[in-house]
Amino acid sequence: MNEADTDKGGGATRVRGTVKWFDPSKGFGFVVAETGGPDILLHANVLRNFGQSSVADAAGIEITVQETSRGMQALEVLVIEPPAAGAFEPDDGGEGRLAEEVDLSLPLEPARVKWFDKVKGFGFANVFGRSEDVFLHVEVLRRSGLADLQPGEAVSLRVTDGARGRMATQVTSWEAALKED
Repeated sequence: MNEADTDKGGGATRVRGTVKWFDPSKGFGFVVAETGGPDILLHANVLRNFGQSSVADAAGIEITVQETSRGMQALEVLVIEPPAAGAFEPDDGGEGRLAEEVDLSLPLEPARVKWFDKVKGFGFANVFGRSEDVFLHVEVLRRSGLADLQPGEAVSLRVTDGARGRMATQVTSWEAALKED
């Protein structure tokens, strides 16, 4: 695939790049294209259409964009890849250990976020049909390509047993669990 392919139908261009920053509370952020050029506006609604409410800074992203009177804007998110190793300093938040690699043999389980505090660096979710909380660490979110979660947000989790109970090793969009079945 070329780094930028023009869609002849609507003037949209396919672009690979990196998330410069994204702030869920502001409802937008910016992407820098691999090929350079002006920053590309990424609106929260475009991200929501992909099934996520946030994306981690430095995450790889593939989007379709269009020039508007206000500059380049993302129309659709096609792919999000977690930030490259070393983009963030690891922090175990006192939890002891965080799995460096995701065990893909663990099933994706549909869950709902109870709460997540980005400043504290952790939160909890509940897997549907189970009563215990699942610990969510900010570093796991970052490795999953996310920056933040909202209370009540539907997500999919790969969960393992940690020293203090169940903990997420991967967080993905709700739709990912449906696709895996």
